Parts: sequence; C-alpha cells; structure tokens
Amino acid sequence: MRSAPKLSHTAALILQAIHSGCVYGYSLMELTGLPSGTVYPALRRLEQESLIRSNWESQDLADAGQRPPRKYYEITSVGLSTLEASRKRYPLLDRLLPTAKGAAE
Repeated sequence: MRSAPKLSHTAALILQAIHSGCVYGYSLMELTGLPSGTVYPALRRLEQESLIRSNWESQDLADAGQRPPRKYYEITSVGLSTLEASRKRYPLLDRLLPTAKGAAE
C-alpha cells in the first residue's frame, strides 16, 4: 500500500475547497483567489493522482443556464485521507478555508 502523496500548499487548498463544496473550476478560483493558470493544472494533477474525479454536466443543463458546460469535481476516498494528512502538515488550512465539518468543530 502506497503512502498518501504530500501535497503542496496550493494543491491542499484546492482539495480543501472541493471538499467544502466548490465543485467546478471557476468557483474554486473565486473562493481561493488563485488564477486559472494555477487551478486547472492542479486539478489535472489531482485527478491523475486519483485524489479527485470529474464529470461534465449535460449540455441541456448548461443551455438552460445559458453558459458553457461545467466540469464538476469531487474528492475521492484517497483524496480525503490525503487531505486529512495535509491538514496536519498545514495546520492553518482549516482557518483559511474551513469545510462544513471543520466549521462545525
């Protein structure tokens, strides 16, 4: 069994944001303040490492919202355990961006 990957602060922040409910790229940029040139490459890396998974919304939903289709992200079980390890490595992570769980504690 391989150990959980060590995330950069930026990757941990993005994973925390996904866990807190930001589920598509633009919402991640708004919440974290990170530019698209940082967020989208990090999302690709997180997905390659199986820490998140993604799926595209249907064209009908996008058309109803009069916008392009969104790619939605969700944290995997491996991603969740990696995030927990990252919280120990970056103790201020919960203060910067609390999750629903972290906010209730």
